[in-house]
Amino acid sequence: MSWRAPLLVAIAGLGLQGCEREPPRTTVVPPHASLPDSAVLKPGVAAAPPPAASAQAQAAPEAAPPQPAPEADTAKPGDPEGAQLLARHSLRMPVVGVAPTRLADNYEQGRAGHMHEAIDIPAPTGTAVVAVDEGPVAKLFTSREGGLTVYQFDREGKLAFYYAHLQAYAPGLREGMQLKPGDAIGTVGSTGNANPQAPHLHFAVFRLGTPARWWEGAAVNPYPALRRADPPAVVTATR
Repeated sequence: MSWRAPLLVAIAGLGLQGCEREPPRTTVVPPHASLPDSAVLKPGVAAAPPPAASAQAQAAPEAAPPQPAPEADTAKPGDPEGAQLLARHSLRMPVVGVAPTRLADNYEQGRAGHMHEAIDIPAPTGTAVVAVDEGPVAKLFTSREGGLTVYQFDREGKLAFYYAHLQAYAPGLREGMQLKPGDAIGTVGSTGNANPQAPHLHFAVFRLGTPARWWEGAAVNPYPALRRADPPAVVTATR
């Protein structure tokens, strides 16, 4: 064998090592991992048609990335099903003397670590607070944040109305009693974490789950329903 043979074998060995292919890689998406926006077809959004191929694109070694589908209009935070339920109700204004036109939609305002998810209705301390709808008193509760509160269910047991920062309960108010629109619930105050210099009613609505629990549910913006609410002509004493 001449001196050229070992050299050719060595060169051939190096060439094989340089051409060795890497094993195929599989991308694993663990549960609850987020996929790229382009990989997710959002509800109500049609997939974008593939772009027409051009001669230049056909000659390119790699295909052009697909165009992302147009973004769908997203609804404001809240619960659509709960909003539909609430729209069927003809609510009464919960604070006596406050016209619906004076309300401000502060449902989406930021709070410490969360969204407000309620409507604040300013009024002088002691102003009467009444039931917005027919239904039972689910819970009388005192909390650090809400102060003196009332949870009332609607008559179908699908929605809960939450009245917070009350100064006092109406005489005779008790859990389980049936309320009608305009029945007295209590008075405006600043209990809990409310500013004593700015008394108001913190009013919230949420859709109840199954079974219905007074302490949990999906928040619903009450502003649209309260804007068309009827003002209470006369406060009805609770029985």
